[in-house]
Amino acid sequence: MATQKKNTMSAPVNSLDFHMSKVITGERKFENVFQSISRMILGDPKKIKRITVNGRSTYDFDVFRHDSKHIIGMFDEINSFVSFVKDAAEGGSSAEMAFVLIGEPGNGKTFFVDYLSHLYRKFIAKEENMRYTFKFINLEKLGGYGNIKTIESQTFEDPMILAMNLFADEDKNKDYMIKLGADKDMINQFYKNYRSLGACTDYILNQIITHCNNDIEKVNEFVEIMPVPLSESRGTLTGKYAAKDKITSSAVDLLGEESITRLLHISDTANPYRFDLRRGALARVAGGGIHFADEIFKNKRDLVQVYLGVIQNRTIEMEGFKWPIDTLIVATSNNSEFARFLEEREEAPIIDRCRVAYMAHNTNYRLQQDLTKYSIGNKEKTTFSSEKLHIDPNLNYAVSAAVTLSRMPYSDKLTPIEMMKLSAGEVAGEKSIKTLSEVINELNIDPDITKRFGQKGLGHRNLGRSIQILLERSETQEGKCMYAGDIFLALESVIIDYVHDSNDREKYLKDLKIAKGLYRKEVMTTIFNAYMDEPDAIEKDVLNYVNMIIGVDAKNLGPDKIWTYRDPQSNKLIPIKIDETFINSVESRLGLKNQEQKQSFRTTISKIYGQKMIQDPNYNFMDNNELVKAVTDVRLKSDVAGAGSLVGALSNRTNEENQKLFNRMIQTMTKKLGYCKTCAMKTIEYFCTQDDAN
Repeated sequence: MATQKKNTMSAPVNSLDFHMSKVITGERKFENVFQSISRMILGDPKKIKRITVNGRSTYDFDVFRHDSKHIIGMFDEINSFVSFVKDAAEGGSSAEMAFVLIGEPGNGKTFFVDYLSHLYRKFIAKEENMRYTFKFINLEKLGGYGNIKTIESQTFEDPMILAMNLFADEDKNKDYMIKLGADKDMINQFYKNYRSLGACTDYILNQIITHCNNDIEKVNEFVEIMPVPLSESRGTLTGKYAAKDKITSSAVDLLGEESITRLLHISDTANPYRFDLRRGALARVAGGGIHFADEIFKNKRDLVQVYLGVIQNRTIEMEGFKWPIDTLIVATSNNSEFARFLEEREEAPIIDRCRVAYMAHNTNYRLQQDLTKYSIGNKEKTTFSSEKLHIDPNLNYAVSAAVTLSRMPYSDKLTPIEMMKLSAGEVAGEKSIKTLSEVINELNIDPDITKRFGQKGLGHRNLGRSIQILLERSETQEGKCMYAGDIFLALESVIIDYVHDSNDREKYLKDLKIAKGLYRKEVMTTIFNAYMDEPDAIEKDVLNYVNMIIGVDAKNLGPDKIWTYRDPQSNKLIPIKIDETFINSVESRLGLKNQEQKQSFRTTISKIYGQKMIQDPNYNFMDNNELVKAVTDVRLKSDVAGAGSLVGALSNRTNEENQKLFNRMIQTMTKKLGYCKTCAMKTIEYFCTQDDAN
């Protein structure tokens, strides 16, 4: 006999029947936390990109790359997390594990989890994704609860979990769903996320059913459906528990405790509702939420044991009572605490219940420039006297290059600069990305985590400290400018004061010298552009050299040495005169002595041109420092009889002509290149010294 469909049109909007009918029609969702997060990240295939990082193909997910302060880099870590969540959503072993990020302080572990929580709250706030729970009302009719008239599910259980536990007989629950319009396939899907009710809701439901003589229509009058509250400050849906010292920390902070207040109202002391689970951090995220255990291995042993039970069983247990939870547990730990924890060996079971991801520092200096913007801040800077504080255009590059170089390990195959450039997807002479991949693979099989690629170096906090030191300098305040040249003094101070390992300190100071050399090359480019009174003068000359070496062997090159090429940016035909004297001068500066060396270099440049222009028509070869420096030196020599003459002219301004040149360059730098008068003058002064010349 066919089951008669129940009419839910007249059911109140906050009733169980109404909610179930909405889930059955697809207007509301019933899914576990892993399915929700997986849908949030992977729901739109267009927002998943295939990319190459350090010579290895991987994926990038757009959902993490939005907002004014979004996640930058972390490609491997995000891929590990997405794979973990997807496996858990599909019923894999990850569903009984925690995801733990381990790495150096200041490399973004906490920021990643906080941003994930922020994304999840935004996702659940959308009407089609909202999570629902229930509360019992009209409890005064039951008696035994004193002034307590309504009781919310302490673990924010889903109404569908209640529906699957209405009758002791599972078949009766399924028949009830069929009456509301569900088919067998749909019910089977629902039951994949089945779990029993928590101890207190199960106890109260049985009281209600007994009071109503098993009349489900009357039972429904005691149930009211409500959305799960979204509150970062209250720790509902997304919550954090930071490790405390051994005296103040307690399992109560995680699980809750017996409530004296409730015992004053509840007549039956065996009632599990006497336990206040919301006193603990776990119950507040138990209804499909994210629990963030910050520095999990700093906790004392009994709390680690609590986490072990929760991670493995996904239940809150007290005095034999159980409350099943639906929670993603994400934890962080720094390398030293994790190493100490492993040495104890007694706590090995929890490691088996964790998916450990070792988070490295960002090693792409281009992406580091975006991270540096976060440290500098997006609000207008002012001096102590509230006057506008200018930021040197070279500051971001200088500090980003310095901290990124500190993260480059020693290698026989690559220099730190080559490693840094290849890691950013740039050209590093004749060295290929394949060499970088080999270096990374060799480093990443080391059992000592700190020796792996990107695991050591100056972190985001040290970068922030250097910016703070730069700001407090009297030169910065008096000049009303954050001059890039001063950041090296600030970084040196940070390395000496905050890096305690002598070997690391020595390495970072060496890296700082290399960074100063790179900064000097940027200054040379600026000075040339200022001298030529054109913001991208050096860029044009570099591209002219590239186009000349491609055109010099062209078959259609006439005796006038004019070669016409199609500009990839504008798609227009542009004539260029091949200047072999210029080509040879640049190649001499590059140290190319014979024809074989020159031809090999030209072939390499032509190959790069062919590869890069397909991907990015705006590619300008400005990442090739050696080529940029060679072109700059040649132009300075041909235009002003060498860089030395320009240094002399800018240093000795006693005659009118030199003063005019100085004034014109200052004007170009302030009007066209983004400098203020202070950093323009300091940059010229730095150019005129021999500091960091090699």
